[in-house]
Amino acid sequence: MIAPRVILVEDDVELRSMVMRGLREEGFDVEGVGTGRDLLARIAARPASALVVDIGLPDADGRDVCLALRAQGVSAPVIFLTARDALPDRLSGFSSGGDDYLTKPFALAELVARLHALVRRGGPELVLDVGPLRIDPAAHTASVGDTTAALTPTEFRLLAALAARPGEAVRRRTLTQAGWPHGAIVHENTLDAYVARLRRKLRALPGAPEIATVHRVGYALR
Repeated sequence: MIAPRVILVEDDVELRSMVMRGLREEGFDVEGVGTGRDLLARIAARPASALVVDIGLPDADGRDVCLALRAQGVSAPVIFLTARDALPDRLSGFSSGGDDYLTKPFALAELVARLHALVRRGGPELVLDVGPLRIDPAAHTASVGDTTAALTPTEFRLLAALAARPGEAVRRRTLTQAGWPHGAIVHENTLDAYVARLRRKLRALPGAPEIATVHRVGYALR
């Protein structure tokens, strides 16, 4: 069995060393870097199964680094590490393409559990077709013909949950459970932000179904 590859981005050398050692003991293939610039170089050289990114990096905000990765088509799940637990900080992390977050100080066991959940949770094993739209769980993409849109793991899980019941209203709670690991703090605005991102990506695919709002219930792929 191939060990999941994780890149840890943390400028605190002592904390980075401790977390890397703990993750290796749990069976992860871990590489640690201290800056956003180093992360971009490492991910370009070799893909990762997941990223653990400190928001307060010396050369950039970790959320901006995540946005840059998403713009490059990198879909590996991202867990943010942050010393800030205010609601706007959490929402901005999700909106920038993050999949989960941990507030410092954190227990290594919790980070391990969240990493395993994100790495293992890939949605359905088969390609989903909804009309002309094809959703590929292996590539984490949505496509119509030759036009393809890359999806983050959370975007993929949400779209797969909608595609599994085409035309039907899927409740917000069901989508939240499909999109985020158990125990993640997910607010209504977070789900709405991800749906808005999915809508933009689907609009770029000619003939793709749209995500409709079902008032007081949730969303439907029609």
